[in-house]
Amino acid sequence: MEDESGSLPPISDFSAWYNDVLWRAEIMDVRYPVKGLYVWYPFGFGLRRHTYAILRNLLDVSGHEETLFPLLIPKTEFMKEAEHIKGFEEEVYWVTHGGLSELDVPLALRPTSETAMYPMFALWVRSHADLPLRVYQIVNTFRYETKHTRPLIRLREITSFKEAHTVHATWDEAAAQVEEAIGLYTQFYDDLCIPVLISRRPDWDKFPGADYTMAVDALMPDGRTLQVGTVHHLGDHFSLTFDIAYEDAAGERQLAYQTCYGISERCIAAVIGIHGDDRGLVLPPKVAPVQVVIIPIIMKKMAEEVRAAAESLKQELEGLGLRTRIDDRDLRPGAKYYHWEMRGVPLRIEVGPRDLTAGTVVAATRDGEKMSLDRTRVSDEVPAILDAFGVRLRERAETRLAERIVPASDLAAASAAIETGVAVVHWCGDEQCAEALEKETNGSVLGTGVRSTHIGGGEGNCIVCGRPGSTLTVIARTY
Repeated sequence: MEDESGSLPPISDFSAWYNDVLWRAEIMDVRYPVKGLYVWYPFGFGLRRHTYAILRNLLDVSGHEETLFPLLIPKTEFMKEAEHIKGFEEEVYWVTHGGLSELDVPLALRPTSETAMYPMFALWVRSHADLPLRVYQIVNTFRYETKHTRPLIRLREITSFKEAHTVHATWDEAAAQVEEAIGLYTQFYDDLCIPVLISRRPDWDKFPGADYTMAVDALMPDGRTLQVGTVHHLGDHFSLTFDIAYEDAAGERQLAYQTCYGISERCIAAVIGIHGDDRGLVLPPKVAPVQVVIIPIIMKKMAEEVRAAAESLKQELEGLGLRTRIDDRDLRPGAKYYHWEMRGVPLRIEVGPRDLTAGTVVAATRDGEKMSLDRTRVSDEVPAILDAFGVRLRERAETRLAERIVPASDLAAASAAIETGVAVVHWCGDEQCAEALEKETNGSVLGTGVRSTHIGGGEGNCIVCGRPGSTLTVIARTY
């Protein structure tokens, strides 16, 4: 670990702040000698582990089953679905040799797993009694990213790709699964204290081979939106290609309908960016690797008593299921405060000789609330303090998002709005109007039918052509 002395760049300089905080807070080491591949520090991996534990639990409880498919996909299977492959053909890594021998069939490193999973689904699904099939996996995927790479945001190896795949008897049942997936993702981001925008992507921006795509976006501090989840209705395109069919109750053979939906470690980038401040990370309690840090104030007087009190408090809090750490390093208290503030620990508790004498401890939340707690009531009060801290994070993030959503009635207003946030406009759905809109504003059309408590509904006239009956659409600068 490099020396963490010195201050961070201000978060207003988000790019510099983000790159700096990743190593100062020990999230990722960017020095791996392959572009677009990064190494998780143990502290960062702890953040990943607790984040994905929430996601796993949501999927498990909702009836999904975890599975694991191979990384390598034969070219013969990979090339079967033409529209899907066209969307990934410039991003695929190919394995062409085993040792010194050229392979008879090249193998793709999965950019996504449809072509790995669906040949197996064709073997698994035989009868309507086998449906619905709902599985997921959390794996690494590889994409030859040619744009500017950025840790957690734009990678060549996505190390934490959660992809769910489902099979259904009808198109409508698959559409209902899309809505369930959107609900799961909304709950997931609620647990991360992150407000999101959900929209239907334009046809030219949907997942290759899908009937339609719903996407989840978060607004980062620099005013750019980060796509942090997608849900795709695949129709029967892949079931036709891979012969995924079932025998219905009448004994007739029917093609199945499918969905897939994914979240990557961009969810962690959103946590880092949306909640962070000029002092470093600010982590929601549910995902913080260390939820409570205890700082014993060691002096010559009562040193052993202070250490014993800190250990007793740690055991008490761990008994509540809280991830607790004692920092008894031989450092000044201020250096310890800096260390744990940088890492976003939600709650710091100080124990010193005066506290022991008074029967109290001093507690401070990461967002600056400081209080004295009766030692006998710490176990009763700390969970509520952490819950209240999480609520404040969510409310602050909601306020920031609301302030940066700007209705725009003309192109000039839309262009100004996306300098710091997102513009809400009316758009007729025509691709030529979208191209003009993007060209004039230097933004991107995110989608229509936007779902957010901060955006209302209603029709209006297209901001480009003036056509009536146009729907509300969000445009923004994107990563």
